[in-house]
Amino acid sequence: MASLPDENQKRFVAILNKKMDLGRTLNVLGHISVGLSDLLEQSDAEFVDYYDKDKHQHPNISHYPFIVLKAPNSNKIRTIREQALELGIQFTDFTHTMIEGGSIVQQQTTSETKDEDFEYLGICLFGDTEIIKGITKKFSLYK
Repeated sequence: MASLPDENQKRFVAILNKKMDLGRTLNVLGHISVGLSDLLEQSDAEFVDYYDKDKHQHPNISHYPFIVLKAPNSNKIRTIREQALELGIQFTDFTHTMIEGGSIVQQQTTSETKDEDFEYLGICLFGDTEIIKGITKKFSLYK
């Protein structure tokens, strides 16, 4: 096994609006997770391959924790987004304008919507554990 940094030094955290149904919640989580992974430099996150006793590979699992929290409403996610911007935390978010009509229509709808009119459905963060804990401590685990 390769030498890895302390797994508690960084973390992924997704915060999802609890008002969504399960299908929408999973869709939003998928989009923001994949989007955030693409934003990260190769050296930011650590991914490891697991091998079972039969030598089968289970590839590219995050070395760092991935925590999923729930937000009571859109405004709480908006606040986290503002804090992430201020603190320079890497993030992706997902709004109500990203649901209907395919990517081209969604981009157009988003570009025609003021920030104050967005219903935030989710945000995914990556960074230093202590900084992220500091801004997410009031949220509860998504169960």
